[in-house]
Amino acid sequence: MSTIRFLNGSAIKKVLGVLLAIEGLFMLLSLIPSVIYDPEFYNNLVLFDPKHDFLPLLITGIFTLLTGAVLYFTNDKLNPNSIGKREGYIIVTFAWICISLFGALPYVIGGITTSYASAFFETMSGFTTTGATVFTYIEDIPKGILFWRALTHWIGGMGIIVLSLAVLPILGIGGMQLFIAEVPGVTPDKLTPRITQTAKNLWVIYVALTILCTAFLMFGGLNLYDSLCYAFATLATGGFGTKNDSVASFSPYIQYVLIFFMFIAGINFSLHFMALKRKFKQVFSDEELKNYTLIVLSATAILAIAFFTTRDYGIEQNIRDSLFTVVSIITTTGFVSEDYLLWPQYTWIVILLLMFIGGCAGSTGGGMKVIRLVVLFKNSKLELKRMVHPMALIPVRLNGRSIPQPVIFNVLAFFLLYIFIFIFGSLIMSMLGLDFNSSIGAVATTLGNCGPGFGTVGPVLDFGDVPTLGKWVLSFTMLLGRLELFTVLILFTSAFWNK
Repeated sequence: MSTIRFLNGSAIKKVLGVLLAIEGLFMLLSLIPSVIYDPEFYNNLVLFDPKHDFLPLLITGIFTLLTGAVLYFTNDKLNPNSIGKREGYIIVTFAWICISLFGALPYVIGGITTSYASAFFETMSGFTTTGATVFTYIEDIPKGILFWRALTHWIGGMGIIVLSLAVLPILGIGGMQLFIAEVPGVTPDKLTPRITQTAKNLWVIYVALTILCTAFLMFGGLNLYDSLCYAFATLATGGFGTKNDSVASFSPYIQYVLIFFMFIAGINFSLHFMALKRKFKQVFSDEELKNYTLIVLSATAILAIAFFTTRDYGIEQNIRDSLFTVVSIITTTGFVSEDYLLWPQYTWIVILLLMFIGGCAGSTGGGMKVIRLVVLFKNSKLELKRMVHPMALIPVRLNGRSIPQPVIFNVLAFFLLYIFIFIFGSLIMSMLGLDFNSSIGAVATTLGNCGPGFGTVGPVLDFGDVPTLGKWVLSFTMLLGRLELFTVLILFTSAFWNK
């Protein structure tokens, strides 16, 4: 007879406490733009007035910080090996839920929305770097809360779990299992032998690229505030901007800067680390990077040809619009320079496929990941050879190395689960009243963490009119997509809990 396995509840609560404390500190950081852009806030400090966001941010920041501190200090001291694999999966899943539950409070207390479901949707969209929004008039949101909205992207981009890996060892808590659960790609790479150093290396690269992107945007005429917010969204491949029209009103220079950094953010960050170590041969010979680049160029060419035959624009703008849309969608950033629903409908198929493909493994992008599709196609190709030569042992190779059979099974299972969840989610959304295009668009973009969809949730619209239950469902698909299915779904299996 199976029994429920013992879980280290103290370890789980202690780590969640650390993560909530970190979130509270980031909330309090949002007070800076709140003060700068409303210097007279102390003359008319009204809690529920959305024009004054200082007190809502202060209250929620302190409340989140104190909650995290209570969870940490009221639990027993832990030894470095107190977190097992099961605790790791539980912590990662519940961490995303907890930080979204608390992160939604500024929207409600600040009067931005009266619906907690909408606030949770927006926050989950931020932390999962989806970029789908329920708000129509972005520029009406106070600067402090808008900055917090951008920060949720940046925190979630590299992963608040990875951020904590540089802190947890100091607190006497091991972090390897968290890294495995948070980066569940095909072959998660440890850049250095120590997981703490790995986390630090990832964040150094992430911060450096963010600073560099901010500088280039400021050089193009954006102020520091907008540059930071768009840099946060770009490197996190999130898509939350500060303008109602996303990036449509920006100059070609700004759009090219965003294209470059979106493309960079969609690449495996271990390759950035190798580039810093001047291992350029390994970088440029990487099969996933080659296929990622090939997909971007091919899709851009298809859209550009469509534009040349249907639009009377200049060559440069046709190519720029094509390239921007392709890079924005495949990296799952979700910035919008034009309404692609006005384009020929066969281009929608290209965009939908890009939503499914996503960026590279080990990047901040979402989707299935290019590496999984490379493995899938290679295995399918070899199956044809195995049918002709049934006794031959023909391994699937990636970057010159054989891929273990369990990894191939994992890829196949992931692909089938992804498609099943997409179909089942689309069915639920259609039952809630969304039309066909809107249903498949909403699920495809949230599961792939892309942002804009089709129909009533298209690139120039929002998710505000989605029913409340639909927002909770889509919030769950965002979580599934961000943690790549297995991390969440494993919690629903009896094998995970039973002895």
